[in-house]
Amino acid sequence: MTRELSGPREKCGVVGVSLDDRAAARPLYYALYALQHRGQESAGIVTHDGFQQHDHVEMGLVGDAFTEADLDGLAGGVGIGHVRYPTAGSVDTSCAQPFSVSFKSGSLGLSHNGNLVNAGEIRDELAGHGHAFTSDGDTEVIAHDLARNLLEADLVRAVKRTMGRIHGSYSLTIMHDDTVLGVRDPEGNRPLCIGELEDGYILASESAAIDVLDGELVRDVRPGELVVLDDDGQGFESYQLVESERSAHCFFEHVYFARPDSRIDGNLVYDVRRELGRQLWEESGVDSDVVMPVPDSGRAFASGYAEAAQDEGASVEFAEGLMKNRYVGRTFIMPTQDARERAVRLKLNPIRDVVEGKTVTVIDDSIVRGTTSRQLVELLRDVGAEAVHFRVGAPAIVAPCYMGIDMATREELIAADATTEEIRAEIGADSLSYLSVGAVATALEEAEADLCLGCVTGEYPYDIDGETTDRDVERPVVGDAAPADD
Repeated sequence: MTRELSGPREKCGVVGVSLDDRAAARPLYYALYALQHRGQESAGIVTHDGFQQHDHVEMGLVGDAFTEADLDGLAGGVGIGHVRYPTAGSVDTSCAQPFSVSFKSGSLGLSHNGNLVNAGEIRDELAGHGHAFTSDGDTEVIAHDLARNLLEADLVRAVKRTMGRIHGSYSLTIMHDDTVLGVRDPEGNRPLCIGELEDGYILASESAAIDVLDGELVRDVRPGELVVLDDDGQGFESYQLVESERSAHCFFEHVYFARPDSRIDGNLVYDVRRELGRQLWEESGVDSDVVMPVPDSGRAFASGYAEAAQDEGASVEFAEGLMKNRYVGRTFIMPTQDARERAVRLKLNPIRDVVEGKTVTVIDDSIVRGTTSRQLVELLRDVGAEAVHFRVGAPAIVAPCYMGIDMATREELIAADATTEEIRAEIGADSLSYLSVGAVATALEEAEADLCLGCVTGEYPYDIDGETTDRDVERPVVGDAAPADD
């Protein structure tokens, strides 16, 4: 996707490792590099050497946040890490993660991918009991609630109590003293997986972080599951703390956010995107001379689309007709509209020989405001395209995301109050089609009822103020009553 100010942006990436007889800092550092696409605002690592906790958290990219000396100072064979793109909380070091806290029962570090619906309610209650907060993010709310429960219960029971109070989307890697654990919310909205290394185990948002450490994917963490890594790196224990009748896997992970080489919930993301492209041809294929992706997110979709077209005898050629300049910043930092429009040409340049005199089908993963899509259509017409058809490998985005994706508001979403035909006219394409929700479910081999589709249906799997739910769900009651025990 070519980025717009209101375009979807990555959420966060979490990782945790427990190793037998080597420092965890560098493996965590490499794993965060593999997850850099999930967040570019801050990066951090917290380790424990069996006696005390060590942490280093900085703003910026992973490569800028750590020096050799920083990594050398992170002693211990266990640790957790985080890369962040803020969707709740400020953009400063107070909300950078992992979040660390020391309390009477020891030390605690926590990394969070997702977004809580009821963080404000829990924060107010805890503040009333004397908890002092240093940030406005929801991760600190989880950390304080868990720390309070650890004063009264063992680790497993404390985590279960906190899970019974927080409501929303979360995949967590947590370190309590020298024990690393991972938790996935009962609907499994955000990804989290377990990997085996030569000398230990790893928890990570995506399997690409396991691959970079030459590990093997064991499996996904199940919705509602707590995984506790052995502190000697020899194994892990599993506790199914919460059972849910339905999952709410985020389909947009497969459409855009995850790396194509990652496996999420049993599916290779690259294969899913190619299948989404094939489904797109089946639903709305148009016989054009050239099929081209918007780099880089449309590539696998366009490949599957072209293959399906050719299987049915269409004379469609797959071509890289748009070249991306990877050294141009985001278009929204340009000071004027003219500069922003020029930046699109700086970032994406059409290849005239591929386009001129041809009918062209452009494949992208989404249309948010429509501004960039319109500019792309204009660029292709300027270099001689006879017709420009636009195909989108996902349903139209009609509503914001509350589950940890930096999505536009309804006022900014072109599809929120416009028909497909109206959007086609706005972007200037000869035709426009989106993929159906049913085709997404088919590609993922999941029931629609087990997916989070809030951004494309306006119905959410959580109890969100002012929004409609797609299932029977109640937000936990937060008050002065003691947390429920097992």
